[in-house]
Amino acid sequence: MNIAINIPFVGKEEIFAVTSVLKKGSLTSAANHGGKHVQEFEKLAATFVKSKYAIAVNSGTAALQAALYALDIKKGDEVLVPSFTFVATANAVVSTGAKPVFVDILKDNYTMDPSDLKRKITKKTKAIIPVHLYGNVAYVDRISEIAKKYSLMIVEDSAQSLGSTFRGKHTGTFFDLGCYSMYPAKVMTAGEGGFIVTNDKNLRDRLLMIRNHGMVHGYDTKIFGLNLRLPEINAAIASIQMKKLPKFLAARKKNATLLSKILSDLKIGIPTQRQYENVNWYLYTINIANRNKVLKKLNQKGIGAAAYYPTPVHKTPFYKQKIRLPITDWAASRVLSLPIHPKVTSKNIEFIARSLREILNE
Repeated sequence: MNIAINIPFVGKEEIFAVTSVLKKGSLTSAANHGGKHVQEFEKLAATFVKSKYAIAVNSGTAALQAALYALDIKKGDEVLVPSFTFVATANAVVSTGAKPVFVDILKDNYTMDPSDLKRKITKKTKAIIPVHLYGNVAYVDRISEIAKKYSLMIVEDSAQSLGSTFRGKHTGTFFDLGCYSMYPAKVMTAGEGGFIVTNDKNLRDRLLMIRNHGMVHGYDTKIFGLNLRLPEINAAIASIQMKKLPKFLAARKKNATLLSKILSDLKIGIPTQRQYENVNWYLYTINIANRNKVLKKLNQKGIGAAAYYPTPVHKTPFYKQKIRLPITDWAASRVLSLPIHPKVTSKNIEFIARSLREILNE
């Protein structure tokens, strides 16, 4: 048995969409509003998250970069980010010339600690990037209060939380800009891709230029931009996947509910949803003692469990900062994610739970 931690769920519809694009030969578009499939996907994405605008780009990282460029984040600025995240969150800040300032997390859902966030604010602070890690919704109410008090902009890193909501509102739509990833391991995929959502037409217009070398009509660069365009093939895949997304999310929720029920009596930290929160169950993440030992034994049984993220960003060789982030360090040594994606069956869930129980009882 081999149960992967996350795999793309694609079918004949996506294959047909790709071959159709290839046959027509229009593989990308440098037009300001993008190609036919890009525009179709953007409408679907905006409708799903209930945002006025969606702007497709070629990765989740590009989404973060474009969002920061649109807000004119630059050298000399500081942007507050969690260290317990994928490195792209911090790398996007560095790409603007600004400095990422690392903030600790909360134990209950691994997202940014508003109290530590407030302590890290300086005169140079311009923006905050809360990360909705594993699909868990960051404490947006408290972060919003802090941002308003200090006149800070907010870019939501919703790469892992497409479909997650709090009080019925989608992650990515609480603040100025929200950024999503469509990497193959996410809840839906474009092969590679990402998108940004906003309700601000001026920001949307800037983003359309930023993803296309700052141009509007061609050879008329008005602001700084890069080639961050999403190809038509990827957009065609994304449109099909977006239509399937509700079913994907329902399957994840079913698997997570079953797994939580079976594991409820074990002495481990099981993921829970807080009041008014509805997570997308991108990653079912427990915290556990002897994580590395348990992880190795699960993998030996063919269970694709994984640790996200054993090395916090501030401890990677590139960033290497000697700062104190105690909960980040605690989480990095204990978290373990288990497979619950749509291809995981109820029998798989029972096997995963049984295997974990056996390992803990050894």
